[in-house]
Amino acid sequence: MFEEEIRFLRKMNKRQLAQQILNFLMIISSALMVWKGLALYTNSESPIVVVLSGSMEPAFYRGDLLFLGMPDEPVRVGDICVFKIPGRDVPIVHRVIKLHDEKETGKQYILTKGDNNQVDDRGLYNPGQLWIHREHIVGKVRGFLPYIGIITILMNDYPQLKYVLIGFLGLYMLVNRE
Repeated sequence: MFEEEIRFLRKMNKRQLAQQILNFLMIISSALMVWKGLALYTNSESPIVVVLSGSMEPAFYRGDLLFLGMPDEPVRVGDICVFKIPGRDVPIVHRVIKLHDEKETGKQYILTKGDNNQVDDRGLYNPGQLWIHREHIVGKVRGFLPYIGIITILMNDYPQLKYVLIGFLGLYMLVNRE
């Protein structure tokens, strides 16, 4: 079967090969457009995230796929939020445990903690930072699919798997006759 596909690839002219490559690029750009559309719809820079640790167990487990939204309503105690600390790339998924609203400026001070952690997140924040603010929050959790994100974790843990998968998809697009 694989030999037949190789023979088919060799028989392709430049126009057919270009068409297959364009089809592959169209699929990639469609996925990016869907992502951007979800970001606009949810008002969140990242509408979907994967739980990377066990700090939120039993609410969420490592590999759960979270759907986020950023509504106009204020953050409340008990909300599960995804936030980014300035200077760090990886977002954190934790629950809001304490709020402090400053009346003069209207600024909201937020303290978070993982459900499975013993202490609050002040040790995760930047040195000297005791609270996070609304601008640090990427979104509030609106729903989840259990363990679907484990694929992302495996590709991060084993980068060669990512290249094998991309190569396989590229080869499939080239030999696909439809």
